[in-house]
Amino acid sequence: MRNVLSRGWARRAFVVVTAALLASPAFAAPPHAIDKADTAWVMVATALVLFMTLPGLALFYGGLVRSRNVLSVLMQCFSICAIASLLWFAVGYSLAFSGDGAWIGDLSHVFLAGISRTDVSGTIPTMLFVLYQMTFAVITPALIIGGFAERLRFSALLWFSSAWLLLVYVPVVHWVWGGGWLAQLGFLDFAGGTVVHITAGVAALVAAIVAGPRLGFQKRVMAPHNLTMTVSGAGMLWVGWFGFNGGSALAANGQAVTAMLVTHLAAAAGCVAWMAAEWLRFGKPSVLGIVTGMVAGLGTITPAAGYVGPGAAIVIGLAAGVVCFAATLFVERVLRIDDSLDVFPVHGVGGMLGTLAAGVFAATSLGPFSGYGLSDAVSGMAGQIGVQLLGLVVVLVYTAVVSWVLFKILDATLGLRIGAENEDIGLDITEHEERGYDL
Repeated sequence: MRNVLSRGWARRAFVVVTAALLASPAFAAPPHAIDKADTAWVMVATALVLFMTLPGLALFYGGLVRSRNVLSVLMQCFSICAIASLLWFAVGYSLAFSGDGAWIGDLSHVFLAGISRTDVSGTIPTMLFVLYQMTFAVITPALIIGGFAERLRFSALLWFSSAWLLLVYVPVVHWVWGGGWLAQLGFLDFAGGTVVHITAGVAALVAAIVAGPRLGFQKRVMAPHNLTMTVSGAGMLWVGWFGFNGGSALAANGQAVTAMLVTHLAAAAGCVAWMAAEWLRFGKPSVLGIVTGMVAGLGTITPAAGYVGPGAAIVIGLAAGVVCFAATLFVERVLRIDDSLDVFPVHGVGGMLGTLAAGVFAATSLGPFSGYGLSDAVSGMAGQIGVQLLGLVVVLVYTAVVSWVLFKILDATLGLRIGAENEDIGLDITEHEERGYDL
């Protein structure tokens, strides 16, 4: 009996000592350890976001232009991807995410100096965070292409995209995601409604105004030359957006899953709303309309994706389809601005709508439309909406002014337009000496 009791006591003592050792600092996990699941998910999300630009956006935009300009759009997407990646590596990441300045970062990580493959951001390698953010820096200037498609010099495009990335995109990233003044105010932009969609949409509108309309705008038929290509690209954008929004959680967790769910629901609601609005307005729904509604829903949910629930996502998507549809007609038919591929009314207006919606639907007191309480960070819903509106207006004005100055400088030096004769021939031949189709 004594041996049994001794063995029982020994077992209990062993368990207690072992638990104490495992709980001690010597056995604890490092405070900044790399999480393999988080890393694997963000690696996948990074590939998905790049997939959105190449080939997703390239095919989506390429099908929307006329056949004589299809290669120019593909070339523009590829070249922006390459140049933006190099600029982000050289100086963009450092200015966006280094230092504690309110308005811009510092140069401590130029050419990624001081960052090793063992460094950690949250639970993922810092190098992966750099790469993930690089894919956002790629797609944002590429979105602007749609505002001046079919009429801008290729050299002017390259200079504008490079300067715009450093002078507009990078500072706004720092304000919102890099610890700048908007982040300090509690501004909500989960995956880029302001950083990506408002900046790109406003820049596209400025480009369309400064460059002027295409020859024959509202007089000639300028229908998309290949809607099959556009729908293929749209499908890739829908899939890629899971990485765009879900990956912005930077972890394989519940927030990432919820972000993916609300992204999908908003895209579906945007499709239905745009299709219904077009059906009522014109008597028939179109393929172009349904894919544009999808993009509107996706762009509008982006700033709110990590903060709102499924019910709110459907409301946001439905609102996006109707509001962006109306904005498209207003820009083209009332303002008579030739935003060739509707970048501002879809991305710009959608980004603004979603930015404000994040301040509303993040609240926890909206029943089936409740979010996850983050709006309470700034004295409740009213205070959060005020912060959202302030950020929206400042980013809009800043983007418009800097973009206008850049376009004016380029117009005075290189010249923006390719010329009437070359525009009739098409950019594929005049800028690249190639044809998309040899029929």
